Amino acid sequence: MLRTLAAALTAVALTAVPAAAEKLSLGQISQYLNTVQSAKSPFTQINGDGTISTGTVYIKRPGKMRFEYNPPEQALVLAWSGAVYIFDKKVGGQPETYPLSQTPLSIILARNVNLGQAGMVTGHSYDGTATTVTAQDPAHPEYGSIQMKFTDSPVELRQWVVRDGNGSTTTVVLGGLSDTKLSNRTFDVNRVSN
Repeated sequence: MLRTLAAALTAVALTAVPAAAEKLSLGQISQYLNTVQSAKSPFTQINGDGTISTGTVYIKRPGKMRFEYNPPEQALVLAWSGAVYIFDKKVGGQPETYPLSQTPLSIILARNVNLGQAGMVTGHSYDGTATTVTAQDPAHPEYGSIQMKFTDSPVELRQWVVRDGNGSTTTVVLGGLSDTKLSNRTFDVNRVSN
């Protein structure tokens, strides 16, 4: 009886080990993010007020991102040349502009992502399905944080939640990043017509 119980406990322990091994290391995640050079994905965005938007996101590292929203939304968000531009075609006029370095998105758009940097990662967990990493600019935690969710086999970014410096959150759920050649013109704010 004791031998059977010991064998059963050993079997349970051995089957539990592979699941724990599925947690992606910070090095694996950094390496993956550094391989994302030019990609696009459909997305669903859940805003802090509970409203939902959909569209397509385009990413070209380093430093470029474009959120094209589906109707009825009339917004366009561009990260370009060190800044984030938010165009609201309903209002027109000049876009709202923020330094990219003061947003948590700068972490994944950096030329070289290194999540092992001291003070950058504030959370790293695995829920049996996905690895979640919460990161911030270690020099400026007041700029907010980004919580990223990754699946493995193959490693893929599936979602992020940006918490800005005011505590507002925006969740972006990706429909699947696909490698795509993107021209720099895709992100050029000078080519946006109001």
